[in-house]
Amino acid sequence: MTFAGTTVRYEVRDHRAYITLDRPDRLNAITAEMAREIHAAVDEANADRAVRVIVLQGSGRSFCSGYDLKVYAEGGVDHQGEVWDPIQDFQMMKANTDHFFSLWRSAKPTIAKVQGHAVAGGSDIALSCDLVVMAEDAQIGYMPARVWGCPTTAMWVYRLGAERAKRMLLTGDTIDGRQAKEWGLVIDAVPADELDAAVERLADRMAGVPINQLAMQKLMVNQALDNMGLQSTQNMAVLFDGITRHSPEGRWFVDFAQEHGFGAAVQWRDAGRFIPDGGGPIPSAGEVEQLRRDAATEREAGR
Repeated sequence: MTFAGTTVRYEVRDHRAYITLDRPDRLNAITAEMAREIHAAVDEANADRAVRVIVLQGSGRSFCSGYDLKVYAEGGVDHQGEVWDPIQDFQMMKANTDHFFSLWRSAKPTIAKVQGHAVAGGSDIALSCDLVVMAEDAQIGYMPARVWGCPTTAMWVYRLGAERAKRMLLTGDTIDGRQAKEWGLVIDAVPADELDAAVERLADRMAGVPINQLAMQKLMVNQALDNMGLQSTQNMAVLFDGITRHSPEGRWFVDFAQEHGFGAAVQWRDAGRFIPDGGGPIPSAGEVEQLRRDAATEREAGR
């Protein structure tokens, strides 16, 4: 059966399957439906003998902005009440992680093409691909490490090593494509107007290789990471992700998003504002407005 999705587009040409995240009005923000459709599209590509390489991309100006916080933080979808069932949460987030990681487990090689942003859960998706090519000005990072998240695929440490992974996850900072390439997080970074061509050249080189050769080389490399405990690390990361979202600080973040909107909550978090242990009182409307004014001043000064 030919794949048909509502949040993901799929097409095949020249021995490539193109999987396109297709919620451009929300910067391709993740929903549970999108996670399932990514997996279904990967399965479709693996079942098609005409396909040798899978290219994952995002429509519009960003690859993926992470989970849709208007749904999950501001709207509170899948956020449990005061009594938290960790297994229920684990099952939900493990399913999403496995959907993302179908890109890694795919027998056929996968390339992520990143423009704009691959942040938060969007970085989990990008880093689940075998190779990542970024625009030089694109940003990648996991800002929910500051509050309300732990990267469930755990790929930061496997790609960067312990020290640089800590540098990213203890700050929630983002880096651009140039620095991501320098650090070895991604395979290449090119000017934005050269991104399509760079990915096609890489896909061309792989598409000439027989499928069985591609699969065996990929399985051998992946096995090395499995031997290093990748699966058990992911299990711990998924559990920690649930804890971060239901801790006092995580509940504070949801309350903030529901009172002032997810945009204000994210802006407070990403600006480096102090987040109190135990959550504390929600910032006032005046404090949120001052944050916006400060941000506007900083943007103006940076021009």
